[in-house]
Amino acid sequence: MKTLYIDCGMGAAGDMLTAALLELIPDADEFMDRLNALSIPGVTFEKEASVKCGITGTHISVKVHGVEENEDMYEHHEHHHGHEEHKHSHSDEVHSHEHHHHEHEHSHEHHHHSSMHDIEHIVSGLNISQKIKDDILAVYNLIAEAESHAHNKPVTEIHFHEVGTMDAIADITAVCMLMNELSSDEVVVSPIHVGSGQVRCAHGILPVPAPATAYILKDVPIYGGNINGELCTPTGAALLKHFATSFGDMPVMKTKAIGYGMGRKDFEAANCVRVMLGETVDKTDDILELSCNVDDMTAEEISFAMERLFEAGALEVYTVPIGMKKSRPGTLICVMCRETDKEKIIELIFRYTTTIGVREAVTRRYILDRSIETIETPYGEVRKKTSSGYGVKRVKYEYDDLARIARERNLSIEEVRRLIEED
Repeated sequence: MKTLYIDCGMGAAGDMLTAALLELIPDADEFMDRLNALSIPGVTFEKEASVKCGITGTHISVKVHGVEENEDMYEHHEHHHGHEEHKHSHSDEVHSHEHHHHEHEHSHEHHHHSSMHDIEHIVSGLNISQKIKDDILAVYNLIAEAESHAHNKPVTEIHFHEVGTMDAIADITAVCMLMNELSSDEVVVSPIHVGSGQVRCAHGILPVPAPATAYILKDVPIYGGNINGELCTPTGAALLKHFATSFGDMPVMKTKAIGYGMGRKDFEAANCVRVMLGETVDKTDDILELSCNVDDMTAEEISFAMERLFEAGALEVYTVPIGMKKSRPGTLICVMCRETDKEKIIELIFRYTTTIGVREAVTRRYILDRSIETIETPYGEVRKKTSSGYGVKRVKYEYDDLARIARERNLSIEEVRRLIEED
């Protein structure tokens, strides 16, 4: 399975993720040309080699109207950051989240503030696939929802500062394009180092992680560490949240390519995001097979028992006709379950069948990775299950959805399946 592992031991920011992923692409210069050809209003991308703690990687700078937004542009910058990109798209209420007074030589009157509608308009005009556009807007919506929650305002009232907006659109677009280019089956993200201490904003001094970042990273493993500063930006947090299929330690994998995306600041630890692209082994797991023989249950009683076992978390329940002692026809009932569900399943087997004994066997199964997505069709929503691994990939539509459409339109299942695939 093609797996991407993202090491966030020094947090994450949009430019650092872009730089790290760029190192996994065979022709980075060609990809940079594609980024600059997008013509995001006023935006140019540049890459350069960067060395942190003796490790060589890539640094990406995004300039808006020729200016790179970083703390050196702002006066009264009274704290330090882990990354050059603390220039994410924040609402105008928190535009000074990292740069607390917008007081540089570029006149404020040249800037305006953008709503989510404005951002959607900009993204819709980019020459990229609809899938990438959807990814960009999904990431931006995570940020907007976090700002909405932090300021107790509807998303429709959240506005983003022009420079921060274009900068974030650039970072998010670049990462979404790179993720689409890599097309990994699995994206594993390490626990995220968010930094520690405080950050100054227009409203005063706030703790790290900042409210928007903390909101985005709900249900994600994060930690503070000893580095004083904000290491994970809302843009970085939203990108990781959107693309991660899981969070945790690096899986067992055969690494094929490694990328380092560098921040601008120097610390005792290398200030970078590291990404590894490789192959993980196809999945196996150990399960229990519980079985019993019965010869005095009706078909209805067996059916009811199977329903209750599935409801309790059984992975599979099936029956096999057998011949029992005294030449009696009987039924073998087999139940597959996880070790954690064993006691509960055994109890239900005794409750809903007439058996007086249950056998247990530990078995190993080899499984394909499965994911379910809901697609929109002219006939309504249909769930599509994709299974992959061991060199194969299978796609199947959920029977219940196909059957519903078939009944509504007086069609066969095969006709419905063909209509969906033709659309």
